[in-house]
Amino acid sequence: MEQTEKNTEQGEQKTLEEAFQELDVLAGRLEDRETSLEDSFLLYKQGMELLKYCSGKLDTVEKKMLQMDEDGTLREFSR
Repeated sequence: MEQTEKNTEQGEQKTLEEAFQELDVLAGRLEDRETSLEDSFLLYKQGMELLKYCSGKLDTVEKKMLQMDEDGTLREFSR
């Protein structure tokens, strides 16, 4: 079982930087001509799980962001 799957199953929290580094490694392995088709499918699945994790983390951060008005009061960030 790959490290990515172990982290996800064990519920370990990783930083966005760590997740992006893992995605970079996975992308490199996918681009490697020596990677079998079967392994490519597994790497793709792991990458998609990491992307979902990153998306969730970014959504959480976005919801927590606050914006300061001209008078100094804080309010939730809106797009």
